[in-house]
Amino acid sequence: MQIPIENIYYLLCYAWNKLDEKERVNVSIDDKTELLDLFAKILINATRSLLKRGIDKNYIDHTEELAGVKGKLQLSQTLKRNLLFKQRTICTFDHFSSNILSNRILVTTIYRLTRTKDLDKKLKTDLVALQRMLSHIQQIELTVNLFKQIRLNRNNRFYGYIMNVCQIILENTLPTEKPGVYKFSDFTRDDRKMNQLFEAFIRNFYRIEQKRFPAVKKETILWKFEIEDTVSLHYLPRMETDITLENDKEKIIIDAKFYRETMVLNYNKEKIKSANLYQLFSYLLNQEDGTSKTQQATGILLYPTIENEYNFQFRFQQHLIQIRTINLNSNWRNISKTLLQII
Repeated sequence: MQIPIENIYYLLCYAWNKLDEKERVNVSIDDKTELLDLFAKILINATRSLLKRGIDKNYIDHTEELAGVKGKLQLSQTLKRNLLFKQRTICTFDHFSSNILSNRILVTTIYRLTRTKDLDKKLKTDLVALQRMLSHIQQIELTVNLFKQIRLNRNNRFYGYIMNVCQIILENTLPTEKPGVYKFSDFTRDDRKMNQLFEAFIRNFYRIEQKRFPAVKKETILWKFEIEDTVSLHYLPRMETDITLENDKEKIIIDAKFYRETMVLNYNKEKIKSANLYQLFSYLLNQEDGTSKTQQATGILLYPTIENEYNFQFRFQQHLIQIRTINLNSNWRNISKTLLQII
């Protein structure tokens, strides 16, 4: 399934909930743009925008040996090194600096991109220029856990977008046999990653673009089994919807599934994937709580497609069940229009 690069960018920005930042970071995309080059362009333009408004600074703890006392005296370290007779001490003090975690992640990601194979030469030159402008900021060993330590507020929230870009670059640039050189792994070929992206995109699209359902969320549904032994309860699989849309009178449950093939062949006939239908059916039955909106809840299986599009409808009691597809190879206006029509 080949999805246009521009549409991948839209999927990511919706999934990250960063549409405002997308508009601020103007990225030119054409049919020749590669995914690696897209991330490089985003990072270049975002970093330039950051430099114009001023990079974030904060107070960080700094420990060093110095003459006299400044901040908090580290007495045990000072005595251990016999510094007092030299009238020197080891102290820890706050230092207002740009060498903070978010900037260090950014600088390290820029360097990582310059060392990634098959990057456009012009983009590499631009990245190296930015690296020189930020040379006062130290690099850091990148791990996914570092991103969880970033604290955003009203003044530095633009960093959220940049950190999303840095994290996806980290996760998809892999070391090669040559030390310090990386290769880019195209995550669009990984069905597990694309399924997560597709689900997050659909959920945030409806959260942002429609007003009919104020509640757009994941929903945990409890099994309606009669359970005498509470220990047995822990062995039941967790039921959590991908997307639940709800208002005072209506409820829609959407199961978003990313597959290369929407249907399976059974004796040369196309069939809906049975496990997907069973799962949605189970959601609808177990979420009923006696209210009219749960008794009449709609269930939708939503797949991406490039070629064949499907629009099937079934009924079970008062539940409407739909199988729908969205063409991710279409222009963005058509994709947006279709998603709004589905609900």
